[in-house]
Amino acid sequence: MFVRLFRRVRLAGLVAVLGLPLAMQGAHAAGTPVTIAAIEVKDTNLVGLLTAGGGASIDSSLKVTISGKTYPVDAIGSGQGTPLSRSAIIVVDTSGSMGPAGMATVRSATAAFLRSVPNDVSVGVIAFSATPKLLLAPTTDHGKVQSSVDTLTANGETALYDAVTLAVQSLGTKGERSILLLSDGGDTVSRQSNQASATASLKAAHVRAEAVSFNSGEANTSVLRGFAQAGGGSVIAAANSGDVQSAFTAAAQTLASQLTFSVPLPPGVAGVQTVVLSGTSNGQPFTAPATVDFGAGVPLPQTKKAAANTPVVGPMDETVRPSSATSVLPVLGVSPLIGLAMVGVFLGIVILGLTLVGPSLKSDRRNRVEDIERYVAPQAGGRSASKGKKTRAISENLVFLGDRMMQDRESTSKTMGLIEKADLPLRAGEWWVLRIVSIVAGPAVMMILLRGGTVITIVAALLGVVLGYFLPAFVLRFLAKRRGKKFDNQLPDVLTLVASSLSTGFSLPQALDAVAKDSPEPSAKEFSRALAETRIGADVADALEHLSERMDSDNMRWTSMAIRIQREVGGNLAETLRTTAKTLREREELKRHVKALSAEGRLSAYILVALPVGIFFYTMQTNRSYIELLWTSALGWGMIVFGLISLGIGIFWMRKVVDVKV
Repeated sequence: MFVRLFRRVRLAGLVAVLGLPLAMQGAHAAGTPVTIAAIEVKDTNLVGLLTAGGGASIDSSLKVTISGKTYPVDAIGSGQGTPLSRSAIIVVDTSGSMGPAGMATVRSATAAFLRSVPNDVSVGVIAFSATPKLLLAPTTDHGKVQSSVDTLTANGETALYDAVTLAVQSLGTKGERSILLLSDGGDTVSRQSNQASATASLKAAHVRAEAVSFNSGEANTSVLRGFAQAGGGSVIAAANSGDVQSAFTAAAQTLASQLTFSVPLPPGVAGVQTVVLSGTSNGQPFTAPATVDFGAGVPLPQTKKAAANTPVVGPMDETVRPSSATSVLPVLGVSPLIGLAMVGVFLGIVILGLTLVGPSLKSDRRNRVEDIERYVAPQAGGRSASKGKKTRAISENLVFLGDRMMQDRESTSKTMGLIEKADLPLRAGEWWVLRIVSIVAGPAVMMILLRGGTVITIVAALLGVVLGYFLPAFVLRFLAKRRGKKFDNQLPDVLTLVASSLSTGFSLPQALDAVAKDSPEPSAKEFSRALAETRIGADVADALEHLSERMDSDNMRWTSMAIRIQREVGGNLAETLRTTAKTLREREELKRHVKALSAEGRLSAYILVALPVGIFFYTMQTNRSYIELLWTSALGWGMIVFGLISLGIGIFWMRKVVDVKV
């Protein structure tokens, strides 16, 4: 209660703690040394900013000592236009003690600060009461800064230490950084930080702290002195609103009076080094140390040995000069054609990398379907949302081009049906771009794997084009077929669940809702979509028929037909579904029996198809000269053509032998 009483009257009774501002500035000018506000390696130069308190002047005869050697400063000028970034954050106490009058003082002082601060300085705003808030990240739009300060109101407790820590974190790690703190030094509710940790964060981050102190029942000027000392700044006491405005103006003038210096990087200096800047300020010598990471630095000049350039003279006194092409390519270990293939791989990887750049792109239709799924079946929607986070999209321009290319194709509807059956989060344009990536990367990969002369390179490129064109379609059909087969295997259990639900008195939509919630994927998602169709007006039989078309399932077609007949002529639907489920199980049992009996034939087909291909690649690595006869002679080319034709016939024949319809 004592604290709250003093918070209501503190601003009207401001008194100086450290003396008048002008006296304080004079003391700062006389006693504060010149400091390096920021220093970094930029290109081939060492660039830094100097700060001298109280407007002290710095002579131009500056020197830099690095690794025990002294170098003259190459250039010195105004801090404005420096390649180093400069940012400052105004940290304002907005606790209840400030009141309307205090906020008015803050607004006028901020306006004075913005009038004097250089245009290249980014300014941000943090307000703290019970908790600190970053109202505006540092920006060069000073109009936004004033607008942000104009919205401040006074209420709550004081979290000074948390506010200082937040300011240090918000300023980042690069360039010249400073905070302008308006506070009495009191702290009542900080949770994340204490005085020691806030001071340590200022010192570790090399952030300059300028504090404006005013007196109150909770005043603690020693805290502000600690912040200023850790940040290489000053503390200015404010007895009234005019003093606050003067203090803000002085902080802006400190930024305006900064000087920038530049030194060419000395050769041979690398790693983390201690840099000492020395000179005179107001006739008094000063030294300012700093730590700089030079990285790799500038290498020392290399002296070429005469023996390296001496030509090799043979018996006929002919100078042997190595060819640039023959000297570079053996070192790289690649031929020009292989280099071209590597460029193709790079381009393919770049295009494929675009799938990881932007946010996931989905069609409006897919977004609407997923919204309905989340509404109708929360569990299925959650799975869809989780999968959506893993979707890898292609950049908008490439997708738009792909949509245009796929728009008028007759095969687009079939392709999209397979994509939908496989449950792949792809649009037509995305699928087109992936096909192009495959066609580009396929020849390049094959050219790298089958390294050889011009003929083998051309053959590898053609083979890569064929693989790149057909492989994505093959993979898509495989994924769609696998998911459809999994759905068919689950369908008897699903029908049994529906029949059990109907026997207990549930309606058909309620039974389908139980399937959507309790069944595994893909049955849960597909029946959830069918149920969603019924809830927006479609008939149950029609929705199930759409499901059978979407999954291309004969079993589901029979099921939907049975349900439609029962709804038209009547009967016991639960018993009908049990009979259908039993029939599907017996049919699946027969198919598995046939598959087991034909396993030997299928395995033989796999081995006979893979054997010539495997032997070809193995011989390429172990006895290349032997296998090269296939494309270096007319007989070899004939054997390749005959072998491919025979292999195709064998694949077709073996597939028909082991393919038994049930």
